[in-house]
Amino acid sequence: MDRPLPFLLEPVELESIIDLPNLQIIDVGDTDVYERERIPGAVHVDYLDIVSGQPPASGTLPPVSTLQETFSAIGLTRDKHVVAYDSEGNGRASRLLWTLDVLAHPGVSLLNGGYTAWKNEGHPIERGIPRQIERSDYQVYVNGKSQADKHYIMSKIGDTGVGLLDARSPLEFQGFDVRALRGGHIPGARNVNWLDTIDSSRNNRFKSSDELLEMLYSQGITKDKEIITYCQTHHRSSHSYAMLKALGYDRIRGYAGSWSEWGNSQETPIEC
Repeated sequence: MDRPLPFLLEPVELESIIDLPNLQIIDVGDTDVYERERIPGAVHVDYLDIVSGQPPASGTLPPVSTLQETFSAIGLTRDKHVVAYDSEGNGRASRLLWTLDVLAHPGVSLLNGGYTAWKNEGHPIERGIPRQIERSDYQVYVNGKSQADKHYIMSKIGDTGVGLLDARSPLEFQGFDVRALRGGHIPGARNVNWLDTIDSSRNNRFKSSDELLEMLYSQGITKDKEIITYCQTHHRSSHSYAMLKALGYDRIRGYAGSWSEWGNSQETPIEC
């Protein structure tokens, strides 16, 4: 491609470049839906292959060897630009792209509105048996700047140059909806519910940049800070990570352990 693709890609933009040889479209939705219909040329990644699924921190990353196998199995190479989507609000697709950021993959985009926007707006759909995939030998390089662990966050509590964005519901944030041994939030965190950033009237796209920035800045989530996103398992907060990236925030980390780790640990401070 002649110029880099934007991180947030509209369906009409994707349709115009869909046949480019160095484009890799990845579906992170349900397998049965993918096998029935999909964006033409898309390959499928099972969401459970990009999370560890080990309680209590069930959203943590799998071993690097597992990720290398997952991406080799779909024929991904580092010269391909990835466009990810799902049909569930793009939380899964965002988690995939955050994972690729952690692995320092050079080029990624999120399909704005995901499969909902693609299908509802009349773009082409491929049906029948998915095409055969030729394996690759995906090379992994880990980028530590895209992730945070609990020790890193504890070292940053009270640091005015760091903002913590909690993407959960207000009831979870306030400690009334408890999904771990303890309820509440990380001290100093601000709550921006991921659902409030989605425009369902525009096929699950992000709300406008002006709306999102007003929402974020009112909570002190500003571009001059390093922002760390978290939720319960880094599903919803991966969507928030993608939102910040689309808005031009350039220092963002995702906390994969999220509240499933923090709320179940006896060494971590909490607020309610």
